[in-house]
Amino acid sequence: MDSKSQSRFPLGRQSSLAPRSESSLDADLDGPEVVDPGVRLMYSANEGDLDAIRELLDSGTNVNFRDIDGRTALHIAACQGRTDVVQLLIDRGAVVDPRDRWGSTPLADAIYYKNQEVIKLLEKNGAHPPMAPMHVQNAREVPEYEINPSELDFSDSVNITKGTFRSALWRGIQVAVKTLGEEVLTDEDKIKAFRDELALLQKLRHPNIVQFLGAVTQSSPMMIVTEYLPQGDLRAYLRRKGALKPIIAVRFALDIARSVIFYVCMLNTIASSPVGMYKRSCLQTTFSLELDFCCNLVIL
Repeated sequence: MDSKSQSRFPLGRQSSLAPRSESSLDADLDGPEVVDPGVRLMYSANEGDLDAIRELLDSGTNVNFRDIDGRTALHIAACQGRTDVVQLLIDRGAVVDPRDRWGSTPLADAIYYKNQEVIKLLEKNGAHPPMAPMHVQNAREVPEYEINPSELDFSDSVNITKGTFRSALWRGIQVAVKTLGEEVLTDEDKIKAFRDELALLQKLRHPNIVQFLGAVTQSSPMMIVTEYLPQGDLRAYLRRKGALKPIIAVRFALDIARSVIFYVCMLNTIASSPVGMYKRSCLQTTFSLELDFCCNLVIL
């Protein structure tokens, strides 16, 4: 059985799911009150001191010791990217998927801090990837728009808008894919914004608004898949072509205006509180113009 202490290990990188206000607590491990060998084990994991870890484990310290936050030495090593420590702890019987008080596992922490070698090692030893925040247990509850990420081919992918969108092939057609960063898994505000964005995108049907095709919500990373516009964005077009003829500029301006008017009307139609929804969307939504024989609005 795992032992648990009333001590907290505050050094180094903290849990990927811990509120930042709680993850920056100060403490002095050299103080007389910190004598628990389990905390010493966590300290040694943080420092990458393999000899000290072996000595503590040989003396009977529980490799699965948890501090007051439910964190283990494996959590610490995963956060710090200590591949050799992770291997040693696993070899000595560490549980690979312990959850701390916030629900984070060593693998989730390694993903959050982009420690690629630790990620590979944990997965090789049976660690399970963190579940997407919109994951459902019942297959009947999977959204109709759900896309299997294995169907997306990024082999010839190119960035479209500063890395936010990139091209891909999906069922033989070229699409634009917006990939959400791993930080979304741990940010409730961003998860809520993503849910709101999906709810809105499903209702937008207009010739001047880029078509929503589907999304990846049941696995990580989560993605939004939309129509791909091969002619590029308006800014690149203007740089390439120079000043527009007045008649073309007016046509583009009308396309943009129609898109914006339709979008605002949709907000007022679907929102339970039109004013509140409109304000939230203004804060959470970025607009960019995409050109493909007409100006289309992309809701990012």
